[in-house]
Amino acid sequence: MKLLVLGGTRFLSREIAAQAVARGWDVTCACRGESGPLPDGVRHLPWDRADDAPAALAEGGWDAVVDVARLPSHVRRAVTATPGTHWVFVSTINVYADNASPAMGPLVEPITADVDLTVDPEAYGAMKVACEELVRTGATSSLIARPGLIVGPDDPTGRFAHWPQRLARGGEVLAPGRPDDVVQVIDVRDLTTWLLDLAVSRTTGAFDAVGRPMPFAELLTSIAAAVGNESPELTWVDAAFLEEHGVPPWEGEGSLPLWLPRPAYDGMLAHDPGPAIAAGLRLRPVADTAPGCLDSPVVALTPEREAEVLAAWHAR
Repeated sequence: MKLLVLGGTRFLSREIAAQAVARGWDVTCACRGESGPLPDGVRHLPWDRADDAPAALAEGGWDAVVDVARLPSHVRRAVTATPGTHWVFVSTINVYADNASPAMGPLVEPITADVDLTVDPEAYGAMKVACEELVRTGATSSLIARPGLIVGPDDPTGRFAHWPQRLARGGEVLAPGRPDDVVQVIDVRDLTTWLLDLAVSRTTGAFDAVGRPMPFAELLTSIAAAVGNESPELTWVDAAFLEEHGVPPWEGEGSLPLWLPRPAYDGMLAHDPGPAIAAGLRLRPVADTAPGCLDSPVVALTPEREAEVLAAWHAR
C-alpha cells in the first residue's frame, strides 16, 4: 500500500503515518516538517500547502491519500494534484448546523475562502464543509470521516487529559453540569486504525467517527478507576453557577474541559457510532485511554481556581 499523508507531524496525522509504517506500507508525508518530528520510516516530501503542489505529488502513484486539512485552498491544491487517487478526508462533527441534535444534518453553509480561526473560530465547521465538497467532487473516490472529540496520548489540546490528571490527584473534584449529561470521545489510535482499514477497502461515504455516548458521571468514574482513584469525590456544579462565576466551557485557560452549555449542545457529543462500528470501527473503553494522558499538556481550570469555585458553591 502506497500512502500519502498530508501532514504527519502532529497528533492524528502523525498517528496515521506511524500506524501505516507499522503495517509495512510505503508512507510519504507531505508537509513543511516544522510542527514536530515525523515518525520513523516515512519519506518526507517538503511542501508548504500555501504554495503550488510539487510535481512529486502528482507523480507519486498513491493508492490512497489521507488529509486532515481545514483550509479549502489547501485541499483544492492537493485534490487537483492527485487525480485518480482514493481520498480519506478527516472532517469534523462541527459541520452540522444543529448542535442540539445528534442527527447527521443539516450542514452549515460552506465557507470556500481561507479564514483565520484566531479571528473567527466559528468558521471551522463551514470551511470543513467546503473541504468535504472539494474532496467529493474532485477525487476519484472518497471517504469522509467526521470525528467528535479525538483524545489520547500526545493530544495537544488537553481537553480530555485534564480529567485523568485531575482525578489522579484526588480530593474534591468540581464536576460540571449534570451527571447524566451525555459525552463521547474517540481514541486517536482507534480512529487511525479504522481510517487505514477503510483506505485499504476503498470504502466510500460519510461517517460520524465518534465514540460511544455515555453519561458524564460514567466517563469520570471510569477515568478515575483507571488512574487509581476508586472512590472519586465528585461535586456536580450546575451550568448556571459556572457561567455566573466565569468558568468557560469546553477548552482553554480557566475552562472545565468537555463541559458544554445545555440544551444548546445536547447533540454535539451524542452522535450515533453505530454506522461507523458497522463499517469496522473498534472502540476501546475510556479507561484504556486515560492512563496514557497523564503526561499530556493541559490548559484548564487551575487547582486554586477550582477550590475557589467549590467554596463559592458550598457557601451559596
